[in-house]
Amino acid sequence: MVCSATLASLSPARQQLVRLMQEIGFGFVERLAILKGEPVMEPKPRVVLQTKFGSGYGSFRPEAGISDFALKAEVRQLLARIEEMGDGTVLSLEVRHGLPFVMTFEEGIA
Repeated sequence: MVCSATLASLSPARQQLVRLMQEIGFGFVERLAILKGEPVMEPKPRVVLQTKFGSGYGSFRPEAGISDFALKAEVRQLLARIEEMGDGTVLSLEVRHGLPFVMTFEEGIA
């Protein structure tokens, strides 16, 4: 299945994940459960923040205050990979500039 191209076209859980990455800016999402290709946002995954000096504070993504927008390629790739996982756990998702950068995960074995 091809990932949706806009925020509004995503499931509520996927929207929450995108918004969480925007809020993080720089850091990690850890121990995020994936069930049937969807992120499980309750209980909330562990969030580890980083400070990148010289980059300023506040919103890291210009889309942060907008209700709908086109998803960046990195976000579409992340969501497609999560969907492919089926069931599993994202052990660590590194976020840079509010976008997914590197993911370490365990998949359910069929």
